[in-house]
Amino acid sequence: MKNILSALLYRLWAVSTFTLFFSFLIFWFYGVLLSLLCLICGIAGILYNVQDLLLYYPNDPTNSRMFVLQPSTFKLPYESVKIKTKDGFKIHMFLILQATESACKPTMIFFHGNAGNIGQRLANASGFYHKLNINILLVEYRGYGLSEGSPSERGLYLDAQCAFDYIMQRSDIDHSKIIVFGRSLGGAVAIDLASRLEYRDRVWALIVENTFTSIPDMARVILKWKCLNWLPMFCHKNKYMSLKKMRAVRCGTLVVCGSHDALVPPRMGRLLLVHCGAAVRCHASLPGSHDDTWTCAEYYNELQHFIALLPPLVPPRPPNTVHVV
Repeated sequence: MKNILSALLYRLWAVSTFTLFFSFLIFWFYGVLLSLLCLICGIAGILYNVQDLLLYYPNDPTNSRMFVLQPSTFKLPYESVKIKTKDGFKIHMFLILQATESACKPTMIFFHGNAGNIGQRLANASGFYHKLNINILLVEYRGYGLSEGSPSERGLYLDAQCAFDYIMQRSDIDHSKIIVFGRSLGGAVAIDLASRLEYRDRVWALIVENTFTSIPDMARVILKWKCLNWLPMFCHKNKYMSLKKMRAVRCGTLVVCGSHDALVPPRMGRLLLVHCGAAVRCHASLPGSHDDTWTCAEYYNELQHFIALLPPLVPPRPPNTVHVV
């Protein structure tokens, strides 16, 4: 706890200094109780707002906001795309299409984890491209890589919706074979998208890898503070309530877990699958850690086997209409 508090004070030194100085003034003029109350409120406010700094790492590794590796490095044909979200931010994406018959192949929308940029996922994307024979749309969240803005839970959800809408506007994409993929934090983004009423009937498949049930659950796992068991939900700025949303998922779902994942307990992945509302549900446990499960020998075979199990997407029924003669 000491290390975490010192890191917070270092990253928010200006706010921390103002809080301490203001508390001292209150103590000098009004007494101990009022100054203590102000100090507690100030620290609570700092801890609430600093949660973004503890969850989102767009600058890790260094220069991730300035330099994004291009797919051409892996000899992948691509388009570099920038689209505007509903709230006015431009986000950056790579669209990697199969060289032949791209309109007949499935398309994966890839949501990455909480650090770096999409260029650092290109080795994995190359594997999807060559071994699964699919198209890939790599999405760079707001505040990451070459995208505008700063990350937030609501913002990442909007980015995902915008990316899906973009794919559905393309004429060179099979709209009945859209795979939504998310790793770690990206899994929560993917689950949110696949569970939304306006999108869930248009998603062909959901694949999540080494993802969690919720951020409050992860806080209890990582910090191991008993007080977190009684912390009200409104105290968590970022929630990502994936377990609750899984009940609304209707598309075929694959949950991939690294059996040696020391960050996200594999039991969370199994729990997500148990609560999934899909008719086709699969689980793949591979001997990998949190960041390298995709390098396991059977990784692409597991995904390929799952995709082969998926039934054709049934288009949503149009609303009943009354014809007046």
